[in-house]
Amino acid sequence: MILVGLFLGVVSVAFSATDPKDLAVLKQFRDGLSNPELLQWPDGDNDPCGSRWKHVFCSGTRVSQIQVQNLGLKGPLPSSLNQLNALTDLGLQKNSFTGPIPSFSGLSALQKAYLDYNSFNSIPSDFFTGLDSLQILALDGNALNSTAGWMFPDDLRNSAQLMNLTCNQCNLAGPLPDYLGSMASLSVLMLAGNSLSGQIPSSFANSSLEILWLNNQVGGGMTGPITVVASMGNLRSLWLHGNSFSGPIPSNIGDLSRNSSGRREAHVIEAGNLVISVQVLRNVTKNFAPDNELGRGGFGVVYKGELDDGTKIAVKRMEAGVISNKALDEFQAEIAVLSKVRHRHLVSLLGYSTEGNERILVYEYMPQGALSKHLFHWKTLKLEPLSWKRRLNIALDVARGMEYLHSLAHQSFIHRDLKSSNILLGDDFKAKVSDFGLVKLAPDGEKSVVTRLAGTFGYLAPEYAVTGKITTKADVFSFGVVLMELLTGLMALDEERSEETQYLVGYFWNIKSNKEKLMAAIDPVLDRKEETFESIATISELAGHCTAREPGQRPDMSHAVNVLAPLVEKWKPIDDETEEYSGIDYSLPLNQMVKDWQEAEGKDLSYMDLDDSKGSIPARPTGFADSFTSTDAR
Repeated sequence: MILVGLFLGVVSVAFSATDPKDLAVLKQFRDGLSNPELLQWPDGDNDPCGSRWKHVFCSGTRVSQIQVQNLGLKGPLPSSLNQLNALTDLGLQKNSFTGPIPSFSGLSALQKAYLDYNSFNSIPSDFFTGLDSLQILALDGNALNSTAGWMFPDDLRNSAQLMNLTCNQCNLAGPLPDYLGSMASLSVLMLAGNSLSGQIPSSFANSSLEILWLNNQVGGGMTGPITVVASMGNLRSLWLHGNSFSGPIPSNIGDLSRNSSGRREAHVIEAGNLVISVQVLRNVTKNFAPDNELGRGGFGVVYKGELDDGTKIAVKRMEAGVISNKALDEFQAEIAVLSKVRHRHLVSLLGYSTEGNERILVYEYMPQGALSKHLFHWKTLKLEPLSWKRRLNIALDVARGMEYLHSLAHQSFIHRDLKSSNILLGDDFKAKVSDFGLVKLAPDGEKSVVTRLAGTFGYLAPEYAVTGKITTKADVFSFGVVLMELLTGLMALDEERSEETQYLVGYFWNIKSNKEKLMAAIDPVLDRKEETFESIATISELAGHCTAREPGQRPDMSHAVNVLAPLVEKWKPIDDETEEYSGIDYSLPLNQMVKDWQEAEGKDLSYMDLDDSKGSIPARPTGFADSFTSTDAR
């Protein structure tokens, strides 16, 4: 009944203010700084989540990220920092924070903590207690406990998901704990420039470490043989100089240097398919650095990567905490669909990785980001608002991509989650549909397929929301909602608007037939002259048809293309586009493959029969189910 109510225009979505305890901690953080103005947090505002304070990111009412790296902040951190118990990412690096690092005890959701290159002077003994989700910890460049030095406590062994531990020049002293060699997820251990002593623990034999830096230890450094490294088969970077090691150099040490300049570091697609080495992706994203983060979603984090020659790619990495059966299904669906379909208005999958616990997808980079950013957040982000001509072009691009997905590919697919945040824009504002994790294979004819609910409220077709039955006409409904967003600049669902306008579809249906009301509802940034109204009226009518209550009354996407194309022609589109799909040569190095794809976008392409492309469809990665269904709504 709740879903029925939604589509009758009665929307009940709960938004509330920032958690008071989180707000108190943020205020203590700010008040402890000698230069808090650098944060640019608004005075008198008590809702950092609702008001979107700079450098603060939230999940619901809870603070999930603080990203203040390289701002020049000065002062101590509050001792209450560990009360932010929903915190997942903390980026404090490259500032001038002073005093003790507060205890992180109990931050069980924390995955990434960058505290490096500050002026902290001590770290408490319980800092590592309860960091169950920790994946990355950087403490480099802090002279911690300078009188006696310090060492990682036993509590760290419980951070079973830890992948990167860097503490170069952080005043470590004494022998390395044995458990570091037994941490199955640990792949990067960088501890150069400390006062380490003793031998490399025997537990490091056969470890999963890929990078091990123990060089330039003070006071004589580490001792004993280095034979243990001979069995560390994953190593690609080993720095041991500046110590007092003795004994023979392992005969296979040369294999390491060959690995580090060969396959492990090369930007290549392995075995002529879509599989890309995780290490390649670590390299091009600077080890998934927060500075390279493009965005976050239900799947994980998207990072910008840059190849050696400057070519950019987008790298979507599933977070360890979301590796559920549903997430794995979506990961497999994305690969299964995008390795089969190629179209200039569908985002291109360049590769993927399933090494170990990693689940990573690699796409072409879309520098202008999501359409939603340009429609709803352009003021905050200081962007130019989209012109009417550009909006028409975007609508046609999306229609062409969806038309191909529904009827022009060798199979018919239903996207199930078309929305403005899943429409990405290139430098020239050409649009591409993305996020194919919920795609379903469409049935023959007009039959519906019954599936568990997936998608985003505000864009869901009523018959799908109520019954779970879906056809391609559910995508047509979502496309109609996107048209309404392009017309009005309003989000599909927004509880902060007045009750009659909260649900955009219901509001739009009430005003679309009245010229005066329609023109009043059009995005204020658009030119609303009389000569513009003809095309606005046409798009409004199309949006209404696409969102008809009965699926049988909605047009096909080919009709939408036929309506939009003449309007775009009249409004002088940037380029004429006729090609429908093209192939990618996966045997090429990654940077050349991206370049070829980008060059092909700007000129006529040789058509490629999709049947001829099946050789590049990857085998199903180990551990995936035979089908790909999403089990619940987002």
